[in-house]
Amino acid sequence: MWSNHPSREDVQREYQRIWTLLGERQIEDLIDLPLITDPEILDTMDVTTEIVTPSLMFDENLSTLVVCRLVTLSLEHGNCDGSCFGYVWLAMFGGPRFNNYKDAFRFGQLGYDLVEKRGLTRYQARTYMNVGCTVLPWVKHVAAGRDLIRRAFDAAYRVGDLTFASYSWDQIVTNYLAVGDPLPEVQSECEKGLAFAKQHGFGLVVELCGAQLGLIRSLRGLTPALGSMDYDDYTEVETERRLSSNRNLALAEFYYWTRKSQARFLAGDRASAVEASLHADPLAWTSSGQFETAEHPLYGALAHAAAWDDAPDELKPTHIAALAAHHRQLAVWAEHNPATFENRAAIAGAELARIEGRTLEAQDLYEKAIRAARVNGFVHHEAFSNELAGRFYLSRGFEKIATAYLRDARYCYQRWGADGKVRQLEQQFPQLKAEKAGTEPTATMVAPIEHLDLATVIKVSEAVSGEIVLEKLIDTLMRTAIEHAGAERGLLILPRADEYRIQAEGVTESNAVRIALRQGAVTELDLPLTAFRYALRTKEPVLLQDAFGRSAFSDDVYIANRRARSVLCLPILKQARLLGMLYLENNLTAHVFTPARMTILKLLASEVAISIENARLYRDLAEREARIRRLVDANIIGIMIWDLEGRIIEANDAFLRMVGYEREDLVTSTMRWTDLTPPDWRDRDEEQWLPALKQTGILRPFEKEFFRKDGSRVPVLIGVATFEEGGNQGVAFVIDLTERRQAADVLRSLQTELAHANRLATMGQLAASIAHEVNQPIGAARNNANAALRFLRRDPPDLSEVREALESVVGDTYRASDIIGGIRDQVKKVPPRMERVDLKDAIVEIIALIRGELSRHGVTIQTHLDDDMPLVRADRVQLQQVILNLILNAMEAIVGNASDVREMTISTEMSPVEGLVVAIADSGPGIAVEDRERIFDSFYTTKAEGVGIGLSICRSIIDAHGGRLWADANVPGGAILKFTLPVYG
Repeated sequence: MWSNHPSREDVQREYQRIWTLLGERQIEDLIDLPLITDPEILDTMDVTTEIVTPSLMFDENLSTLVVCRLVTLSLEHGNCDGSCFGYVWLAMFGGPRFNNYKDAFRFGQLGYDLVEKRGLTRYQARTYMNVGCTVLPWVKHVAAGRDLIRRAFDAAYRVGDLTFASYSWDQIVTNYLAVGDPLPEVQSECEKGLAFAKQHGFGLVVELCGAQLGLIRSLRGLTPALGSMDYDDYTEVETERRLSSNRNLALAEFYYWTRKSQARFLAGDRASAVEASLHADPLAWTSSGQFETAEHPLYGALAHAAAWDDAPDELKPTHIAALAAHHRQLAVWAEHNPATFENRAAIAGAELARIEGRTLEAQDLYEKAIRAARVNGFVHHEAFSNELAGRFYLSRGFEKIATAYLRDARYCYQRWGADGKVRQLEQQFPQLKAEKAGTEPTATMVAPIEHLDLATVIKVSEAVSGEIVLEKLIDTLMRTAIEHAGAERGLLILPRADEYRIQAEGVTESNAVRIALRQGAVTELDLPLTAFRYALRTKEPVLLQDAFGRSAFSDDVYIANRRARSVLCLPILKQARLLGMLYLENNLTAHVFTPARMTILKLLASEVAISIENARLYRDLAEREARIRRLVDANIIGIMIWDLEGRIIEANDAFLRMVGYEREDLVTSTMRWTDLTPPDWRDRDEEQWLPALKQTGILRPFEKEFFRKDGSRVPVLIGVATFEEGGNQGVAFVIDLTERRQAADVLRSLQTELAHANRLATMGQLAASIAHEVNQPIGAARNNANAALRFLRRDPPDLSEVREALESVVGDTYRASDIIGGIRDQVKKVPPRMERVDLKDAIVEIIALIRGELSRHGVTIQTHLDDDMPLVRADRVQLQQVILNLILNAMEAIVGNASDVREMTISTEMSPVEGLVVAIADSGPGIAVEDRERIFDSFYTTKAEGVGIGLSICRSIIDAHGGRLWADANVPGGAILKFTLPVYG
């Protein structure tokens, strides 16, 4: 076996064993290895699989060795679920750590095939995610892995693997940033991923998404300054302090410095960009295979190149050396995968040539970088490549050429959504702002409208503009498009929920067009996915006049299989908003889609965009009215039609039963719906809800009460909306909460009983320790009383000593009384009593209560309690129950651990966001990542004798106090249980 810190030689030896064991077999042949049945080998594989991710945070050689060992075990004994994971991780390390990208991809494909073809699905989500984000981007276009990452999230979420669901969300954001998707859309995805990670308590992913969001918001101009990553409660200063102080966050620290280097470079802050890149350098090993590893040398190279211009002479060689090293790495990757890395290597090479005075070569490389970025869809790389080329020509005095490049840079940044960067360019180069109105490609025609056949234009316009029924519109659109474009086949693709789906297919048969409405996912069997995704991302047409010839999309599976010739993906846009996609193809002839036909198709697309919107509105209105009518008639929930004057226009039977009225009582009388509202609710109606309703036309569901006819009250949940914006009439959907309230009361009562039982059980567990604590002041009082008697027997009596002894007796009795009082409070079944609580005193009191128990088990306890701790508004007894439970759990974990270290720490600190934070850390065995949320579930326990209610009750108490309770890892070992409480206000 190996030591905790294996050497590079250990790694190379194990890696060579793989090839020795492989022998004459091909990597692909390993799919046919027998399945492992030996339980000991399976256990070894399981344990080794689980330590892969932690080892990645610990040591580069150890993590590589663990993965190689997974593979050699598989080669020796056969395949199992863990083999999939091992093969994929070997693929992840094979390129960057062994410079073997070709075989790495084959191992990745093997791991994927074992999941898909042999049904080894236990680590399905992890396999999908790692193939999508750490294997495919090194051998194919980085976007090729996106679908697998999404499938990884779905698979992980389906089986409850929330850890890898969170990782998958972070990786999809990485993919979006690498490809250059529109930043507003990327921001939305990143915010969802961040919220998901926070909700489930995955701190590492919170850090990863936090850095990504800082970069996105900076580029969009949503931070204090371009290049700054500060937003909301996320600050660079606090993040750097937090990351540098926790070794477990080394991966997150690498992410952070890489993204900061990117942000600072694009902002033009050269020194800070270089500083960030230098911070990232020694951490790059943590991210082997992940795409941040590719982003780091790109922006590091560009940062050093920019800093060289203003650097003193003695530092210029350092910048050149760093730039050259980064360029060499990018060039290696470009050789294996030009689709992803050619533009990256070219722009770094251009900057190196510029610095070294190779002017003509620099010019060629700038053009190569721009062209490769454009062809492969990296709009953000096209943007900064144009910007760097513009600045290069400007420095040489070619202002007109420079302006052309800078104008293109501005346009690409705008397409990317980097509004903050656009504003910076316009400030630095005012001529760009003046020119933008006339230079942006806003027109939709490729030929002047007067060059078209007027009859054709009128026919096309009339064909689609009059349709408001969506199905008829689709039929008309498909026939018109296929007939006027000369296409053999066409598809209409429209968004549905979070994906795009095929709505209709048209095929030319015997000089007629057959249209079939269908519902189906977009697959590689329907069209060239690479071209389709590029058109989706850029919102620009993709026209391949001879698709089977050499082009950026010629490797697409569909084009290769169908030998497609003329191909067109035409986005349907309305005011830059993507409403759908029209796909047309002709497999017989190249150059079918002539400029004249393209002009007609773009005219058709613009007309269709308006008609689709109108047809959808018409359909949605009809469906909404039908749904409302079905709801009214079904009487599942209460429905009331009202107006702002207070009249009840209509109500269904469910609502009438709810309030106990007959229809004529409400609809035909002078009663108003306001009369149903009790006086204590009317102020909220008039001051909060009615103004909001008039302003927005909608009120999200809220709770209130209505009067019943007999004068009693009924609690309800009500949602309200007007029929049209600014309208006078609307609908209210009402749900009777009576049964839910009763159930909630019963649940609260049961929870109170359970909490009380938990307190009794805990106090019973501590009975011996409590007796010891009470006996101490009683024994002290006895000793002091005997001393007082001895002092009185003296001749003469020593009255000063008697007084001192009796004062000690009084103090001891008070101390005994305090202990007994605290026990009584814990045992009594008292209702919650919210008051100002000094949490420090409450903690000290509990420690005093159980010090004997801690001493009996040899556990030492240290406290770091803030003397200026603010008061919290809480129930003192309930909080002490939480603290007592957490301390006892920590003590049991420590005692059950084989380690000689038996230490516990209780600390407090203030958080500007969450208020007071209390942490109880132990030196026990720690809590597995997958159990850190489950331990708070009722009746889930990791202890043989546990019942699983203590932590569940603790969380419910903290939740009721407006805080949160969660578990985390302690460093270097053990667990930390933390909870927050809002401070007294």
